[in-house]
Amino acid sequence: MKAMVLNSYGPEAPFELAEIPDPVATPGHVVVKVAAVSVNTVDTMIRSMGADLPLSPQLPAVLGMDFAGTVVAIGDGVTDFAISDEVYGCAGGLMDLPGSLAEYINADARLIARKPKSLTMREAAALPLVGITAYEGLTRAGVGEGQTVLVQGGAGGVGHVAVQLARHLGAIVSATGRGADQMTLIEGLGARPLDFTTQKVEEYVAEHTGGVGFDIVFDSVGGPNMTNSFEAAKLNGHVASTVAMVEIDLTPAHFKGLSLHVVFMLIPMMHNVGRQTHGDILNRLAGIADAGGLKPIVDEQRFGWSDVGAAYAHLTNGSAVGKVVIEL
Repeated sequence: MKAMVLNSYGPEAPFELAEIPDPVATPGHVVVKVAAVSVNTVDTMIRSMGADLPLSPQLPAVLGMDFAGTVVAIGDGVTDFAISDEVYGCAGGLMDLPGSLAEYINADARLIARKPKSLTMREAAALPLVGITAYEGLTRAGVGEGQTVLVQGGAGGVGHVAVQLARHLGAIVSATGRGADQMTLIEGLGARPLDFTTQKVEEYVAEHTGGVGFDIVFDSVGGPNMTNSFEAAKLNGHVASTVAMVEIDLTPAHFKGLSLHVVFMLIPMMHNVGRQTHGDILNRLAGIADAGGLKPIVDEQRFGWSDVGAAYAHLTNGSAVGKVVIEL
């Protein structure tokens, strides 16, 4: 089969078209003919950092975590899928798991689900990693009807999904961003837009929560911004972070009695622990999407086999709007 292969690592490492052996459906797995693959920030980190990142596969490497496609073969023990099922998932592209930048992928059946009927292959491929991340963060923080939720980075890949899921779960949602385009996008998703370049945390907390603070802060920005999340959360509130790789003073969180939830959705893939949880979440996300509560934003620029490097560049240079997807 055809695959886009990295024979070296580095920020400009080229993706090279190669012929590699067709995968065989192993026990508990299905072979999927890949229709579309999305590019996530972690994919670009693997390409750039290589062995400096513990989850990078050995060279030559086939990257690609998210995908959507059609089941063409079924391994022993798989009962939930049939030939020709349209599926989506996040199931490879790290450590010893083969990636989806190929004609076919042998995917663990626990890590996939039937594709939402209301989404195209291109849209479905954009959803798994960001969708699971957003769902896990919000549900671990206990989001519910009538709660106030602040999404930090509401126009980003994870953030724009978190906004929609929080609204679906009954929350009153605000979201930060910058500039007119992001404000328009956030408002279109049904959240109150907050421009962090013109409003201080104390100002929007006072305006939208009466100074009490938000029940839940979902922080998809992370790093130094986590101090803003602590400031925005109410006493005994919850902060869910997807980017917690930072040295930070937790004193503000202590004196507010905050619960901090760190979300790293790759753990089931990396450690083969709780993988069925991902399949279950993807099934729930499909139901929410088909009920009209969730639709990923996909960048309008289209990429194919010959454009993989350009797709990675489009994401890393900050010019993408929504998820970047490669159609195979």
